[in-house]
Amino acid sequence: MDRSRDWAPFEIRPGDVAAPDNAQGLLEYLHGRGDDLSGLLVGERALVFRGFRVTRSELDDILDLMLPGRLAYVHGNSPRTKVGNNVYTSTEYPPEFTISMHNEMSYSHQWPSRLAFYCETAAETGGATPVVDGARWLEDLDEKVRSAFAGGVCYTQNLHGGVGLGKSWQATFETEDRGAVEEFLRDSGARWEWRSDGTLRIRQVRQATLKHPVTGAEVWFNQADQWHPVGLGDEAAVALTAIMPEEDLPQSVTYADGSSIPAEHILQIRDRGLAAAVDVPWQPGDLLLIDNVLVAHGRRPFTGPRRVLVAMSG
Repeated sequence: MDRSRDWAPFEIRPGDVAAPDNAQGLLEYLHGRGDDLSGLLVGERALVFRGFRVTRSELDDILDLMLPGRLAYVHGNSPRTKVGNNVYTSTEYPPEFTISMHNEMSYSHQWPSRLAFYCETAAETGGATPVVDGARWLEDLDEKVRSAFAGGVCYTQNLHGGVGLGKSWQATFETEDRGAVEEFLRDSGARWEWRSDGTLRIRQVRQATLKHPVTGAEVWFNQADQWHPVGLGDEAAVALTAIMPEEDLPQSVTYADGSSIPAEHILQIRDRGLAAAVDVPWQPGDLLLIDNVLVAHGRRPFTGPRRVLVAMSG
């Protein structure tokens, strides 16, 4: 495995493309560039558009070109608020926490191929979005860890019916219709059950690595470290597992055969992904476009108000 160790997202500024330093300049650059943009994104893995001073009111037209056929965040497990036409706030975890590296919805049967992030308000300090080359992340794991995950992983979700820990099934699937949820899950190959307290329990076996459909690069592609209690930190893990069995937590993960994943494997996955990541610091009006298979992302802690929006496409 011989890959560059100094990868970073490719930055595009108005002067680089002879465009005005405003949203119209970015629209002019993007217009009619569909296949060229796809090729550039696959080649560079992540693109940062900086200096175009895009405002929130100008964002939709730009996303229409970056993300043809924007997707709703259906079956998403992260706390978000929908703020527009399939535009959402980025993960709403408390600002003092690091969010570890992950590919969006890699636990699902379908995942977005692209993600676009937009900075409306930059944090006072911190708040960068780290990104990591998924092939390097895979390389950096010990062989015994890669081998242990060869059979895949099994994710378990417990989605309450309106009151409880984590997200409700209504918020997760953006519907009140149980039949629509069951149709989605049936199509996804997941197993599920409605429990007596109104909770929806979902189990799904998914891959641990994935090959990119264009480049063939194999990448680390699962969220075991985010679904495992120890990935929350020692104190949080102890507190949660002390009050309920692991399988009753809002989300948990095992190997595909149901056996437990050792804590040391989870910590290695989390820590080496973060160690290999490159931080993208934010300025208001910036956009970051990533290939969601080739690149995983996270969030650094921050202080002060921060508002980063995210949208995705298939």
